[in-house]
Amino acid sequence: MDILLASGLWLDGSTAWDDVVAALDHRAVPITLPGQGDGNAAATLDDQLAAVLSAVDSAEENPVVVGHSAACTLAWLAADRRPDRVAGVVLIGGFPTSDGQPYADFFEIRDGAMAFPGWDPFEGPDIADLDAATRQRMAAAAIPVPEGVATGVVRYTDERRFAVPVTLVCPEFSPEQAKKWIDGGEVAELAKAERVEYVDIDSGHWPMATKPVELARMLDAIAAS
Repeated sequence: MDILLASGLWLDGSTAWDDVVAALDHRAVPITLPGQGDGNAAATLDDQLAAVLSAVDSAEENPVVVGHSAACTLAWLAADRRPDRVAGVVLIGGFPTSDGQPYADFFEIRDGAMAFPGWDPFEGPDIADLDAATRQRMAAAAIPVPEGVATGVVRYTDERRFAVPVTLVCPEFSPEQAKKWIDGGEVAELAKAERVEYVDIDSGHWPMATKPVELARMLDAIAAS
């Protein structure tokens, strides 16, 4: 079974996933998202979704689609567009955006892109386990996210997505916190999901950088199940 890996904001597939891929037993496919590693500054959210769906369609078996942070929405959109092809969705450190909302317009858009804002907005549990060298490496590799991606409006089309199994990997927040948010209606999409499992990982927001082997073991176990 293929494990398809979609990175969150500012990171290309290699920067985000190389250490995880090296530790995986399953075949891993890091997805190059348009606008995040291919030089396409005019990329849109639809372009990124098309790249994920192309990877789903190219898989020999029904794959597991993994999204990190903002890309949790891309993974869930893949389940929406291919509910019969996606074996499961893994969401790492994030939740699907609700229908009709912008994908990820979290920071100022300037000159057609949303640049990495530096580490100050993430001070606290998000980056507590990122050492100075890793922060410097990630910041140097950060790619401004095209405006057409960040402000793209999320649209769901098929309620069969709610039957696709979801595993929520909880890094800087706990499974108990995540359950409270979902049960309280703060995450509308997952509140309707038929099967949500929670996995705790002792890390900040970027376990791919700080706990790649542990994360790889989790993904292998999820794919095997």
